[in-house]
Amino acid sequence: MKKIKSLFFPLAVVMLLSSCEDDGGTSKRDLLTGGVPNIEKVGTLDSFINLNEIQSGNNISIGVTAEVGQGDVVSMNIVGYYIKGASVERAILASNVTTFPSTITLSQQDLIDKFTILNTADDFELGDQLKISADITLRDGTVLNLLNTDGTSNYGQDITNSALYSVVQTFNVSCPSDLAGTYSVLSSGSSTDGGATNNPISNYAYTTTFTDNGGGSYTLSDAFGGVYIAWYTVYGLDFEVTTDLSDVCGTLSGAFTDPFGGDVILNGTVNDDGTITIDWSNSFGDVGQSVYTLN
Repeated sequence: MKKIKSLFFPLAVVMLLSSCEDDGGTSKRDLLTGGVPNIEKVGTLDSFINLNEIQSGNNISIGVTAEVGQGDVVSMNIVGYYIKGASVERAILASNVTTFPSTITLSQQDLIDKFTILNTADDFELGDQLKISADITLRDGTVLNLLNTDGTSNYGQDITNSALYSVVQTFNVSCPSDLAGTYSVLSSGSSTDGGATNNPISNYAYTTTFTDNGGGSYTLSDAFGGVYIAWYTVYGLDFEVTTDLSDVCGTLSGAFTDPFGGDVILNGTVNDDGTITIDWSNSFGDVGQSVYTLN
């Protein structure tokens, strides 16, 4: 049972690392001691860049509100990162914002004007992303950039996991998505782990929920459609594993780390009959497929 044993090793490592958390590194700033913005999507506007509307010649409108999340922040530059494949372009969307909260709205033409990577409506492509964050200036003159030039985060897990503020919002170029709800699931799978019970498994009945996070992003209540539960509940382990996944015009994808430390990839489709099929595989060589039917 190689994976059952391996579950306890990462726990020991976490306990060890927690005793030496500050290693003096500077790769990620602890911005709690300086300041952070709070960037939220404007709820009355689009939560994603609607490719259907753009291709139909209609305008789109997205926006964020910017305010101080924590610290002595005197001004912000609201910055955007347009990600197209391996290319990332950074642009200032609003400079020297000093009134909080402030709302910044952007049309399709505004985005074309701000980013050289966009010249016409045809340049908006499925899978593109726009990240919006802020460069903040503290009263002592310190400037903190929340994202690196390539759009990756420049802050630690204390900021990422905060329930008090959000420092970045992502707008996917996608299609309208409406997958939220409770689903009946039939799952199958096979494991390389000799400790897995009911292996291989076929047509295992389970129930899961898709929770809508906006913009084609969802939280799936159990990424494995009950398969890990069928395999490992006998050991007293609770393996309902939540994960986020994205719906881009009917194509679903996601990635996460399972409780054993294995990398898991999800790929799925929204079928013509309204059901959803999701295939998954992990770095141990286990595979599975679940078919979801809305209740």
